[in-house]
Amino acid sequence: MNQEDYASKEAYEADPVSGDDPEATRRDAGEAESSRASRSWWDRNADEYQNDHGAFLGDDRFVWGPEGLDEAEAALLGPVASLRDKVILEIGAGAAQCSRWLAAQGARPVALDLSHRQLQHALRIGDDLPLIEADAGKLPFRAGSFDLACSAYGAVPFVADPVNVMREVHRVLRPGGRWVFSVTHPVRWAFPDEPGPAGLSVAASYFDRTPYVEQDERGRAVYVEHHRTIGDRVRDVVAGGFRLLDLVEPEWPEWNSQEWGGWSPLRGNLIPGTAIFVCERD
Repeated sequence: MNQEDYASKEAYEADPVSGDDPEATRRDAGEAESSRASRSWWDRNADEYQNDHGAFLGDDRFVWGPEGLDEAEAALLGPVASLRDKVILEIGAGAAQCSRWLAAQGARPVALDLSHRQLQHALRIGDDLPLIEADAGKLPFRAGSFDLACSAYGAVPFVADPVNVMREVHRVLRPGGRWVFSVTHPVRWAFPDEPGPAGLSVAASYFDRTPYVEQDERGRAVYVEHHRTIGDRVRDVVAGGFRLLDLVEPEWPEWNSQEWGGWSPLRGNLIPGTAIFVCERD
């Protein structure tokens, strides 16, 4: 990819979809359908996403979720000084804001994303970072290539087989390497995705694992997100060969007044919005 690629909106081709609003439903969605939907959705919506959230994410900031928890303060990957010279894989990197922050600390990050358009935004922002377009379930790296791996709301919530992703990350990490990833807090699935008072009443079963799917008039998925309970996520981590070191549930800070989808100060002060899993490879 190069800067000229980014300049043209015709440089990528998303799957054609109807101009009509997609239908929201809950139904099964397998690995291939989920991957295809995620790639096309992020290619179509990367511009809007970066326009809406780019100021909050920054160009070189490592934030774990809408609450605004910074890796500079949380040090979930380890003390900032320890990141120097570490080879770090960021999965679901988007415009590579987290990778850019890691590079500023002296690390050697590799930014991977399923979406070509998201990586074009990484090129637009700049800095000479390695950018890889690939599926998190099929990492194109040799075993033991990385010291650390991270993902801030990337890949994990959107895959039908999270254990496969865990095993792939385990494979490319060196012994003792950390794998830290954030997802929508599972308890949020029981509540409507609304930032206001309507989002404070339980509307569905927390134990319903049926994926959330948006589909076009032909029934083809254009967006898929998979629900796992907290216990499911822990078991996925263990099945992938990791030890769970910590489960972080960021509290909503007083300074953060923004709404982001269903995340808001109102809800953030009452129920958790993000879960961060800190794992270690034996």
